[in-house]
Amino acid sequence: MRKLLWVVLLAIGTSASGQKIPDPRAFGNTITAADLKKHLYIVASAEMGGRETATEGERKAAAYIESQFRSLGLLPGYEGGYQMPFPVFQDSLAGTTLEVNGKEFTLYKDYSVYLGSVHSTDLWVNEIVFVGYGISDSSRNDYEAVDTKGKVVLVLPGTPPSRQRGSRGRGNSIYESAMKNGAVAVLQVQTNFPRSAAAAKGRMHTNGYKNAVPPNVFAISEEVAKAIMGDEYAAALAAMQNGTVQPKSYKADVRLEINKVTTRMMSSNVIGYIEGTDKKDEYLFITAHYDHVGKRGDSVIYYGADDDGSGVVGILELAEAFTKAKAAGKGPRRTVVFMTVSGEEKGLWGSEYYSENPVFLLDKTTANLNIDMIGRIDPKRTHGDSTNYVYVVGDHKLSSDLRVISEAMNRKYVKLELDYKYNDPNDRERIYYRSDHYNFARKGVPIIFYFNGTHNDYHRPTDTPDKINYELLAKRAKLIFYTAWEMANRNDMLKRDLPLDAPAGG
Repeated sequence: MRKLLWVVLLAIGTSASGQKIPDPRAFGNTITAADLKKHLYIVASAEMGGRETATEGERKAAAYIESQFRSLGLLPGYEGGYQMPFPVFQDSLAGTTLEVNGKEFTLYKDYSVYLGSVHSTDLWVNEIVFVGYGISDSSRNDYEAVDTKGKVVLVLPGTPPSRQRGSRGRGNSIYESAMKNGAVAVLQVQTNFPRSAAAAKGRMHTNGYKNAVPPNVFAISEEVAKAIMGDEYAAALAAMQNGTVQPKSYKADVRLEINKVTTRMMSSNVIGYIEGTDKKDEYLFITAHYDHVGKRGDSVIYYGADDDGSGVVGILELAEAFTKAKAAGKGPRRTVVFMTVSGEEKGLWGSEYYSENPVFLLDKTTANLNIDMIGRIDPKRTHGDSTNYVYVVGDHKLSSDLRVISEAMNRKYVKLELDYKYNDPNDRERIYYRSDHYNFARKGVPIIFYFNGTHNDYHRPTDTPDKINYELLAKRAKLIFYTAWEMANRNDMLKRDLPLDAPAGG
């Protein structure tokens, strides 16, 4: 076994053409706990305001990262600049009205709207079509006996007896069925009124442009339904419970108004790179997300020191180590791209945008090393030395080279415990699919994801820089540096010889 390991290490240290890869230790040792701490107390400071996507705090963090890339001498990675912008949209409710036969109902007391699924409109109609459960698919059609094209439909609460043990989500079925049958709006009776007032602004999203205008959906109280259906409401509800409900049209003068304002904002990925030498048209990506979840009110800040300030400062230190190697005449053969992305907390937005609009060819990208939380210890980890480990995720997919390189570099330089817990195909947390590497992997780029696991401060205001284990952070960052060094300098790009399995249910 010792002889086999020596052969593997020797092969990894020398390219197939016989070119020896320079010893990286002098440059790896520039990654220090002190430097990481200095950067993190800035990145995860109160001034950054939790770095929520498309906010002033995020812009300040992007500016700091850009300033560091610039000072290190990294080349700008997007159209002559360091920031790759992408659009983000947010909806605000400017006003809404629901009237039935001249009676105006009250928002949140009698009805509500979900900003993400409605559009501005002012409908005045004199007919409402009751469609029972509101389902129209291969097994049931509540729209069969009525014409709902261009009309408003009303749906009562309940599930058909035959579907009470079914697997399909009823909410989606109602929405899709209304669209398929041409309805312009849905009044869906819900029993949890009155409600607390919702925020005037909806969640951010990236789908500002749609290929179709869907029906508006209003959640309404039973009082609104009774105003439309009169004394027949109780009988219809009873029929719903025994599965004998029948559709029917009701004459009622109904006004449905929504005034929604959509604001277009901008976020950005920050990209800098070191140009390679003889293999400069091949690329190695090192990524981390610099956004976090922002603030609650004016005073509660979610600092995001570990998530993912630790990854961001790791990237800054790795970039510095590579630039010092370049200055010493030992720059990487491949181009090394350092990218901090935003929108990860919203749904991997920044990395998705990059993967759909790549600056550097993805089929020439040898690998992506993604860093998301490497500054803390997982209190749930009860085996081994929890002061000397890192979770390594995804190294068993896409390329058989990944684990060989990762383990060899670890044995040679760092000697961390490499924990493969999250490679378990039955991982209930589905960690492999939850960070930015996945948008590279789904395009076929081999990836390794470095992670310390969650802890009691995860996504809480208490994820602060004083709780980081900086020595362990530095050691983990060095592992990533040495792995990147090998990947950037070896003769061949990583093989792509293993399939990417689709996420369960996706």
